[in-house]
Amino acid sequence: MLAEDERRAAFCPVECGRCGAGVLAAKFSPQHTTVQWSAEAVRACAEFSVAVSLGRPSALVEGCGSLRDSIDAAVMAGRLEVSPPLEVSPPLEVTPP
Repeated sequence: MLAEDERRAAFCPVECGRCGAGVLAAKFSPQHTTVQWSAEAVRACAEFSVAVSLGRPSALVEGCGSLRDSIDAAVMAGRLEVSPPLEVSPPLEVTPP
């Protein structure tokens, strides 16, 4: 039996205050953020554009500091909630008769 996926959080749209790139973001803790980038958002992102213009593949860019600041601002404004993972009980072990 597979354990239930405990990564439950509400993904919310967040727009970068610098370039306007729109992503979906979820916060599991103050340190843990999950970001879903679309191809359009990668193309719009100023920091990704700089890296790509220097010959670095976008897949190797760690992230965007401006977007991180925008996500933090969304949390502070109450537009994005910090939703810790749900507690999931371990599967019960069944001993054969």
